[in-house]
Amino acid sequence: MTDSRQPEIPDDLRALMAEIGPKWSPSAHVKPMIDRFSAVHRTAPKDNLTVRRDIAYGDHPRQMFDIYLPDDGKGGRAALLFVHGGAFLDGHRNRTDEIYSNVPRYFSRNGVVGINIGYRLADAVQYPGATEDIATVVAWTRAHADELGLDKDRLFLMGHSAGAAHTGSYVYDTRGHPAPSPGVAGHIVLSGRVRAETWSENPNAKKVVAYYGTDDSKTLDDLSPVSHIGPDSVPTFVAWGEFENPLIDVHCSELVFRLGRAKRRSPPMMWLPTHNHTSTMAHINTREDALGRALLAFIADPR
Repeated sequence: MTDSRQPEIPDDLRALMAEIGPKWSPSAHVKPMIDRFSAVHRTAPKDNLTVRRDIAYGDHPRQMFDIYLPDDGKGGRAALLFVHGGAFLDGHRNRTDEIYSNVPRYFSRNGVVGINIGYRLADAVQYPGATEDIATVVAWTRAHADELGLDKDRLFLMGHSAGAAHTGSYVYDTRGHPAPSPGVAGHIVLSGRVRAETWSENPNAKKVVAYYGTDDSKTLDDLSPVSHIGPDSVPTFVAWGEFENPLIDVHCSELVFRLGRAKRRSPPMMWLPTHNHTSTMAHINTREDALGRALLAFIADPR
């Protein structure tokens, strides 16, 4: 249920979102949204949870995660493991003091353990390095489920933007996870780059090449999460905004189509009017709670 203390998105911020709308550029869609939503989230309630920070799972400084635990002491909880975006060469799990922690904080305050995952970027490792990082954190979480009060059969991965390229490679491509399954109950794709491509409309094409190490279209197709969808793919929720980074909406709709074709029914999905590539993530834990409620419902009953 929405907490009445959660902040409203102010009218001037909504006006800014409408103004930049379809006029895509990183300087318009990313930094202003990060800055403005960080200010919004500084007024959000932060009680009833405990945060364990900087848990290392490797030697690289980005191989760390933070855990957001509800304070009521209950066990058998679901967990949401969040993977940030950043076009393969940018981003940090704590990009600001509020972004991306707004995501695990929201879930923790709604009874789901939140885990905010850092991973190595393309300046340090190419494909499948980030997917291997996610695999390590999933395995760590499963191994520590009892200690954290988790039901290890109720772990959910969530990726935003390039983060969904990495989570998608983990959950859908059998080369990315241990046999016989990825060990998660579901996958949430938010504004996800789930197809690797260097099409002319892609403003981040060079960054795709930096991570995947090639611009060969056949190889990129094989490495794309959407290319590995099948009838047994994990339950998936897909959401994206009206004003996306170019082609992200195309990738997300392709994922919905491929899941529907493989499973013979459409996956749960949401199209977020007025939102852009960054605000789809940054508005989580505000009073605009339709996406958050839908994700909690998916976690309660993934299908």
